[in-house]
Amino acid sequence: MIRILLIRHGVTDLLGHVLYGRMPGIYLNAEGFRQADRLGSMLNSRYKIDEVVSSPLDRATQTAQRVAAAAGIAVEIDPGITEIDFGSWMGKSFQELNRLANWTHYNRNRSTSSPPDGESMLQVQARAWQALERVIHRRELLAESTVAVVSHGDVIRCTLLFLLGMSIDHIYRIEIAPASVSEILLGANGPVVNTINECLH
Repeated sequence: MIRILLIRHGVTDLLGHVLYGRMPGIYLNAEGFRQADRLGSMLNSRYKIDEVVSSPLDRATQTAQRVAAAAGIAVEIDPGITEIDFGSWMGKSFQELNRLANWTHYNRNRSTSSPPDGESMLQVQARAWQALERVIHRRELLAESTVAVVSHGDVIRCTLLFLLGMSIDHIYRIEIAPASVSEILLGANGPVVNTINECLH
């Protein structure tokens, strides 16, 4: 059995204020580092973590490094689990975005729309699942292993929707808090979503 722990990075100063997406230089704040440290401690007291995979963005790698350090292993980077490319919306405040008709349409119809000059949620879902398949391929010969995968809120949501057989348009029916953990078990009978949005910190 392979256990995959989908982890959202800890909080940043701009969280909830700006759609920062793939902007460089977005780091965990003091609370985010506390969340990551506590998360690393709690996860490693519960599991034997064999591998830590992270989005390449700073806030994710900073979170992943705390989890990996507690396990005594290194972090692997996989761009397949990076944040959504929000195109020309990137860097805008949510106050600005909420005045845009196409932003409202996007959030109601994620399966059929995408950000201007950005990527669709179907593209995000496909690349995120391909990244998890790479993890599965690396671990499949082992009797049992646990892999921590540190990514971003909507990337985790759309991955869970895929596994649950739900429409991408239902993305906001799933809450994924900063530094939360959602557990997937992959065994002989296929994937099982065991927990969603568990806040251990």
